[in-house]
Amino acid sequence: MHKTIISDTSCFIILTNIGELEILHKVYESIVTTIDIATEYGEVLPDWVKIETVKDRYRQQLLEMQIDKGESSAIALALEMPGSTIILDDYKARKIADQLGLNFTGTIGVIIKAKLKGIIPSIKPLLEKIKQTDFRLSAEIEELAFKEAKE
Repeated sequence: MHKTIISDTSCFIILTNIGELEILHKVYESIVTTIDIATEYGEVLPDWVKIETVKDRYRQQLLEMQIDKGESSAIALALEMPGSTIILDDYKARKIADQLGLNFTGTIGVIIKAKLKGIIPSIKPLLEKIKQTDFRLSAEIEELAFKEAKE
């Protein structure tokens, strides 16, 4: 069975901003997200992104006391879909996901996976494009990414 991949807003925005949203599709085929994330993204999502509704709104509201609505909805949805993986970039949201025992990666992780699957030849040009946006990418994370991507 195909593993469910849930994306938060930041991944959609970062990949859109560098003209590489299709990488998400090539790496995972289909992505699940929430209406809150789709609204935050503010553009029409491709048809390979399925919008799911969080059933436990109370759980999401509790999470919203610590992190934003999109991240809260992604984590709440992941709790309802055992074995899923969330694409989260926010440090606090990743920490909460970790405490809840959820699987997660980030946008850089998606790019590394694209390289390892042979979808892209190198992560370097994409990381360079990302550094031109307002996404913060530390030298430490960049170095780790190159190591994981075997570059």
